[in-house]
This record gives sequence, structure tokens and C-alpha cells, in this order.
Amino acid sequence: MQEDRQTTEVRETNEQIGDTNVQRQSVAKKTEVSGVVIAQRVVYYIGGLIIALVFVRLLLQLLGANQGSDFVGFMYGLSGIFVAPFYGIFVYGLLTVGIAKLLTISRPQDEV
Repeated sequence: MQEDRQTTEVRETNEQIGDTNVQRQSVAKKTEVSGVVIAQRVVYYIGGLIIALVFVRLLLQLLGANQGSDFVGFMYGLSGIFVAPFYGIFVYGLLTVGIAKLLTISRPQDEV
């Protein structure tokens, strides 16, 4: 899977300085990232954050954290919106990959 397109340009110059020939090379690299790849990265980042929040919530519940604690209450409140529709089901990883793949469904394979 090729995400970034890199272009390398090498320039050579020859100069006469006194009695000596001097050869110089300069290398310029240019990297281009398509909009679809950027959109995929954003989806993966947001999905990863949601998964991390749900994981911390699960970990706190497994360890029997005190719900009266400010941090635990904050984490439960923050992650509650994401677990409400899927209470008891852990599917955000599949949703993240699915949405990211939808962005590339009509793109040629060598562009993704």
C-alpha cells in the first residue's frame, strides 16, 4: 500500500574554479499525500481516540474503580456517549476500518 508519493530530483552542476573542475550535486525531495489518505488518517485517529476512551472505561470497570472518584466519573461521562448505542458490544474498531475503507472504495489500488 503506497500512501505517500515521493519525487526525488538530482541536479548536477560543473564549474571551473581556477584550474580545477568542481562538480556539485543537489538533491530535492518532494512528498505528496492525497486527500483520501489524509481523510483515512483522520478517521483512524478519531476512531483510535474513541477506542482508547472505551478501553479505559472497560479497564476501570474491570478493576472495580470507585464511581464516586472525579476521574472515574469524568471518564464514564466522556465515554458514555460512545458505549450507549452498543452497550456490551465492542465494535468501534470495525467501524473505524469500515469507514476508512469506504473512502477508498472507488480508488485504484495503486493510489491507496
